[in-house]
Amino acid sequence: MAMDTVPGLLSRDRRESTPAVSFPAIDREMSYHDFITTAYKSGNVLRYLGVGSGATVAIEPELRPEPLLAFFGAAQLGAVATFETDRKHRRVLLTNVEHEATVTVEPGTRLAVYGGPPTKPATTHWEKEVWSENPGFPPSTVTPETPVLLAGETTYTHADLMEMAQQTVSVLSLSAGERLGIHPALSKPETIGRGLIGALSVGATAVFTDEPIADAYLVDETNGTVDIETDRVYTITE
Repeated sequence: MAMDTVPGLLSRDRRESTPAVSFPAIDREMSYHDFITTAYKSGNVLRYLGVGSGATVAIEPELRPEPLLAFFGAAQLGAVATFETDRKHRRVLLTNVEHEATVTVEPGTRLAVYGGPPTKPATTHWEKEVWSENPGFPPSTVTPETPVLLAGETTYTHADLMEMAQQTVSVLSLSAGERLGIHPALSKPETIGRGLIGALSVGATAVFTDEPIADAYLVDETNGTVDIETDRVYTITE
């Protein structure tokens, strides 16, 4: 599969034991093998919930694996993900179970929660469904021009995110086996394009942390380069 779309990052031959994503604050890490396999499963769950090409999947911008995997699941289906949970016309809303009692979903929207079992029978238990899903996914039919991420008033295509990723790799000379420290909030499209996809595109590890524990860093103007003792820093601007 060509690596010119987000699903291109999920080819079976990339399923290795090296870390793909790391969340030091919650002591969680996933290998490329587990991340890619679970991304397949996440796509299958979203399909079961009615997500298809052009549908919107709203995802809680929480720094943990489930939101990232939901993004990749949506991308495989040709859907548009957003980390703005208050968006209208959502086919699926994925949020932490702590918010189940307070979120409101419009008719036609399916609510899914992670972090524990839901209290309402109509709510999908994300981890349970993902765990039981088929660990395979048919070849994606998305193209570089397919929309994949919505942020504010801007819709980003697969090509847009892959271009962001290439810029990160070029600016930071990022390579396989290195760790990219990602500081900006998950709600920023650059965090996905320049950070997460940038790291995964070359076999590096995307480390979501504010700590100086990586080889290179993606930061924004709010966190700057405090305590980072390297010149391999890519600062994104508004």
